[in-house]
Amino acid sequence: MKAIFHADKKWGIGKQNDLMFSLPKDMKFFRETTSGKVVVMGRNTLLSFPNGKPLKNRVNIVLSPSDIDGVKTVHDLDELFEEVKKYSPDDVFVIGGATVYRTLIPYCTEVLVTKVDADGGAEVFVPNLDLDQGFECVSESAPVDDNGYSIRFCLYRNRFVRSYQT
Repeated sequence: MKAIFHADKKWGIGKQNDLMFSLPKDMKFFRETTSGKVVVMGRNTLLSFPNGKPLKNRVNIVLSPSDIDGVKTVHDLDELFEEVKKYSPDDVFVIGGATVYRTLIPYCTEVLVTKVDADGGAEVFVPNLDLDQGFECVSESAPVDDNGYSIRFCLYRNRFVRSYQT
């Protein structure tokens, strides 16, 4: 399992249940990386999509206490882990929100972070992987201009992956 998100300088990922920045190159990277794969999210992340509809060309799994039409709903971590075992770990991407990231990042082998060199005024944050001894940034792109923002595509590897495969 992997995680993917963009974060501002303070590791903020969103405000008012939306993204903080309009980043076409980052969105293209997200689409290309997750297309044909499995995406795992919380209910609020699903509701933040246009018309609250699941992402096309992906298996959408939503962690929620109540069932949601049009997606595979799982109600707790045990049920989620049983469901994602059906897929290759390299094909499963955690896509939000903050609580889901905090819960599942320890189980992710890799985290793909698009770092935005700006303060987005975030209301929700993810752990700062640069300060986490369990994570190592193994690659970082040169800065790229994306809609007036400087971004870098970074790949973090988890040194101490928690297993959900047992």
